Amino acid sequence: MTIRHLKIFIAVAETGKMSVAAKKLYLAQPTISQAIHELEAHYHTQLFDRLSKRLYITETGRELLDLARNAVRAFEDLELHMENCTQTEHFRIGATVTVGSCLLPSLLEDFRQRKPQVDTFSFIGNTAVIEDKLLKSELDAGIVEGVIKSPDLISIPMVEDYLVLACSKDHPFASLTSFCPSDLEGLDFVMREKGSGTRALFEEYLHASHIHIRCRIEAPFPEAMKHAILYNHCMAVISVRLIEEELQKGTIHMLPHPEHAWNRTFNLVYHKDKLLTDSMFHLKNLLLQYRRPEIG
Repeated sequence: MTIRHLKIFIAVAETGKMSVAAKKLYLAQPTISQAIHELEAHYHTQLFDRLSKRLYITETGRELLDLARNAVRAFEDLELHMENCTQTEHFRIGATVTVGSCLLPSLLEDFRQRKPQVDTFSFIGNTAVIEDKLLKSELDAGIVEGVIKSPDLISIPMVEDYLVLACSKDHPFASLTSFCPSDLEGLDFVMREKGSGTRALFEEYLHASHIHIRCRIEAPFPEAMKHAILYNHCMAVISVRLIEEELQKGTIHMLPHPEHAWNRTFNLVYHKDKLLTDSMFHLKNLLLQYRRPEIG
């Protein structure tokens, strides 16, 4: 039994004649007759009484007619909905917290201006969460600063970024212009949450340098980290892009790594089996337009 069978049944019930139903549906009359017989055989019931070359719908036929109309209406609504969905392109972009705070707003606006017909959705989380959502096809593309672990994801370096050592203007380090790894031993820091690419890079650096710091505050958001720097006497290793305003005001002092050990990139990430749409290529081209940050 198919939607086609139900449409033929409705036409026969409404016209009362197979020949009229055949003309209405642009089908041959034997096709109409065969469909009605197949329906009756499928449901093991008689849908029409055949009396003096006329058709009279049975009680069972009337019950089926109401249900068939509802089923056909629901199917047509489904068809219309899916047709509208396929006419509108949906593009889901994931971004890590750093990218979401300093790059994503202007990137989305540039994307909207150049491709206004695309319906975009964005999600902000740490690198581990973005990676998981890409693997589950909950996102089409991601922009992350962390290391992607899954071999099923393609990661392309796109935008240069730099982490700097940041402290308040009242911190003892505010008078310094440079530092060495041992200077960080035992100091109080505000850190990103586990799963963050920023935290992973800094922890790898600490481990390689055999340095131990005190994580006094764990903060998943840039604003919380800046407050910890300004008001709780904590230091932080943070993207220079996130403290540009505070640097201009002079409320935060920064120290770039003397050997550029905290240089990194924002990477465009997508599944290796993902169909690369025009939106994906457009996003890639937009990312290429963002220049490296100035760090003094």
